Amino acid sequence: MVEKKVTKTEAAAKPAAKKTTRRATKKETATVALSAESAGFRAGDVYQALAAAEKPLSAKEIAKAAGISEAETYIGIGWLFKEGKILSAEDKVSLA
Repeated sequence: MVEKKVTKTEAAAKPAAKKTTRRATKKETATVALSAESAGFRAGDVYQALAAAEKPLSAKEIAKAAGISEAETYIGIGWLFKEGKILSAEDKVSLA
């Protein structure tokens, strides 16, 4: 097989193929107001979601049921753990 030689003028006439680079996207972080009042409200949301479900739920399931973000869910879970109101088993939490 014979290769065709490309002259400089032919090379300049052809548009260069665009190189696409993939950038790693940063995971968006949620901004959560940290105060005792907001943490208490999130704890109430988590508690109500667990009481309504009547079974152990994961953090994602609690967030979906309560209508809050996962970050807010973890704040509420922490509050309830501190008070001894919830138990943890296999990546899920339930009421104590």
